[in-house]
Amino acid sequence: MTSKIVVNNIEADSGINTVTFNSNISGNFVGNVNTTGLSTFSNIRVTGGTISGVSTAGITTAYIGSVNDGSISGARNRIINGDMRIDQRNGGASLTISTGSPYTVDRWRAPASQSSKFTVQQQAIVSPQSCDGHRYTLACSTASVVTPGASDYFGINQFVEGYNMSDLLWGTSAAKSVTLSFWIYCGLTGSFGGAIRTGDSANYSYPFTYTINSANTWEYKRITIPGPTAGTWNTTNGQGLDVWFSLGTGSTFSGTANTWAAANYVNATGTVNLISTASASGGNWYLTGVQLEPGTVATPFERRSYGQELALAQRYYVQTTEVAVMCNKNTQYLSTTTRLNPVPMRSTPVLATSGTYTFNPFFGNSQYTSSNTPTLQRNLNDNFIVNFNMGASTEAAGFGEIYNATISLSAEL
Repeated sequence: MTSKIVVNNIEADSGINTVTFNSNISGNFVGNVNTTGLSTFSNIRVTGGTISGVSTAGITTAYIGSVNDGSISGARNRIINGDMRIDQRNGGASLTISTGSPYTVDRWRAPASQSSKFTVQQQAIVSPQSCDGHRYTLACSTASVVTPGASDYFGINQFVEGYNMSDLLWGTSAAKSVTLSFWIYCGLTGSFGGAIRTGDSANYSYPFTYTINSANTWEYKRITIPGPTAGTWNTTNGQGLDVWFSLGTGSTFSGTANTWAAANYVNATGTVNLISTASASGGNWYLTGVQLEPGTVATPFERRSYGQELALAQRYYVQTTEVAVMCNKNTQYLSTTTRLNPVPMRSTPVLATSGTYTFNPFFGNSQYTSSNTPTLQRNLNDNFIVNFNMGASTEAAGFGEIYNATISLSAEL
């Protein structure tokens, strides 16, 4: 049974300058709220509804306790590089995806059970006004048409570190709901899918669907996921949760939409497999503006500065092509650099280099090149020492720079 109370007027009496609502207001609150003469209007909560026709005349103080039942400061969005701005590894170059879940733009992986079936590339958006001002997209295109077998999977995913989702209390009776929102553009229409699942264990998942209504048109999607009261969720520096968008998935990894299951699902059953359509026929899929936040309402995309977003990404991956070095004259020319990482990394990183690097001494006229693999003398999550063996030389000791080759540190999840 429902009830309804209609009030024509609520008015503060003479001498009263504060009206306080101590209880929650839920549903739709529509009409005119004239606050003339009031100095405080507080403790109002609206869930699942809207407020319109509010006059703020006379208000001298406004109190906002939370956004989506969370803090109004700090990071609402648990996704890093959701607007695809950062691409340290590839600088906008196209990647043909092999098996092994290679990273594309920062923090975003491309898992695939078969090689060379699709490409991924950071691309500039031609009409950012069509997608809330976002300038870059993660673009996926079919390279070789395939019908996924039962155990096949092709997709785009991001792991959220346990520290960044521990407040969700997943796996407990107090688990919080989250809302996933994003902008999507595709050459196909229909019901597409993905999933939220456990990170480290990948044995508890929530398949979801979203509908693309118009081909080759930016569309905004929102999906609310109830907090799971079961499952094992990492809450430290491991893989906390996994956000997965499917480009094509077989039956083994597909499950019933909109329900938690004790299984490793990355897609909902019965959805479109983009990978089964040629690029020329519409097999193109573009993603940007991805946000995952606590609560049941999709709030506007949290726009962090470029410096903030880059620093968040560099907790997991750092790349450079130039470092200053101190040179020691031995039987071989040994150049050593001690480098502070831009931010403390998630864990002790893995060093990798590629290409032929050049040593340029600050004092002296000779340059030397070498493709010898550098060696780590010390490696911590906040700094490292690397030795570059340049080969035999008579150059005096001193200072210089190493450049041209790519030097990277990875502490990815």
